[in-house]
Amino acid sequence: MTTPATPTGNAPAVAGGGAAAPSRLRSFLAIDAREPLVARAQAPAGQLLILVVALLAVAPHLGAWPAALAVGAAMAATARPGWRTPILFGATWTTAFLGTALGENDTLDSIVAVLETEGGTGLSPLALAMGFLALLFLGANGILRHVARAPRSLLARRPLATLLALEALLCGLASLDAVRGTPRVLLWSAIVVLTPYLWFLPYAIVDQRTRAQDTWQQMAFLRPFWSPSYLPFGKGAAFLRKHLAQTPRDLAITRLKAVKLLLWANLLVFLRAALAWIFEGQLGIPRVAEAVDAHLAGQPFPVLAGWAALVLSTARFSLQIAIWAHLFIGIARLAGYRLPRGCWRPLESRTLMDYFNRFHYYFKELLVDFFFFPTFFKVFRAHPRLRMFFATFMAAGVGNAIWHFTRDIVLVATDGAPAALRSYASYAFYCLVLAVAVGLSQVRVSLGIRPSPTAFGRLYSFLFVWSFVVCMHLFSDGSRQHTLGERMAFLASLSGVH
Repeated sequence: MTTPATPTGNAPAVAGGGAAAPSRLRSFLAIDAREPLVARAQAPAGQLLILVVALLAVAPHLGAWPAALAVGAAMAATARPGWRTPILFGATWTTAFLGTALGENDTLDSIVAVLETEGGTGLSPLALAMGFLALLFLGANGILRHVARAPRSLLARRPLATLLALEALLCGLASLDAVRGTPRVLLWSAIVVLTPYLWFLPYAIVDQRTRAQDTWQQMAFLRPFWSPSYLPFGKGAAFLRKHLAQTPRDLAITRLKAVKLLLWANLLVFLRAALAWIFEGQLGIPRVAEAVDAHLAGQPFPVLAGWAALVLSTARFSLQIAIWAHLFIGIARLAGYRLPRGCWRPLESRTLMDYFNRFHYYFKELLVDFFFFPTFFKVFRAHPRLRMFFATFMAAGVGNAIWHFTRDIVLVATDGAPAALRSYASYAFYCLVLAVAVGLSQVRVSLGIRPSPTAFGRLYSFLFVWSFVVCMHLFSDGSRQHTLGERMAFLASLSGVH
């Protein structure tokens, strides 16, 4: 699976007629390319200004103390390179424990939901969350030390498969009818705490197995402080080491790029709010859920309003992905890591494969690393095109579905496994269609079939890619209140089929 040509955000040459000069706006914004500014960014006053601007840009999204901790730790790690690992380690686990204790992540809410399902057991959700987080810390440390001693063990060779099997085993035990009350709450609390780390630990294990690095360095990047999500923005320690700025000038440029990315994230927030105010507030465009409900009630909105709702929802979702990706990568760049952007000009996508690469770079990288490559190197070696298609299908389809299902694993506890699976049918359908479409797009690229470089060809590519994205967004919006059949009926009604 290919990657964006310039994921770091550097402007490529304009196609046709040789390399064209960048636009005036792009030239004005290229503060990281101006040597006087790069020099000032290396001075104490410049570093202080970067710190203040970054705090102001991050605080509205993460909150006051998480922003101060994240930005302060990132800047401190570059100011004291000899203390980089202890600083990053402290920031990561302080964020984990303090965020859990203050309810800044979804761990406490999930454990409370499990307790309510069991009718209450007298256990404290905070004590459960903190206790199992401490056990996870000890367990992760033990796992990494075990991998360093036994690099050929099953866990070392198949980290994600082993961890997913452990998660499935715990879910199976917690779902047994004989397991009720306190044992069930304990099991689900362990699952809730473990799940976010399922996608960080494999990177650490692989790096520990192949490079035998310091265990504490690997621990510093388990759900690092700049990525308080279920997705490893920046991947693991090996990828981060590769992208670490090595000179004061490179560090200054990386920090300036970080500031640009953080400010751009805030501009996207204003854009998202403006879209909502104009189209929902002033023009009365309904939300997609409202449009589907109206259709099911026999009082549908006009077809144009239904399409507008779907397009607006797609735009809002795309902006949200870009906002969080820019914030997380911006903070990591403050720490000196010259990381590719997490969302890179998706409107310029020429094929569905290109869209998959550009829209959510680190999600794509996770799927490639742990689903595409393991499949590609094992199956259909005598059939290269089928091999490419199937490996892409495993990444964009199976891996995509597993990641999103585990993210909402608490629904298995609160609603039961059958209900959770039924409500997931729409997203599973989306994964199936996306996997087939992206797989075919990948095979076409491997055959040398490229989009036309003409103006008409670029317009056709844009309309094809984004028509597909808008239509499939109806099944991938993350909501679970409508069935697959209801969504398909609504989409058909927008096309005049009743």
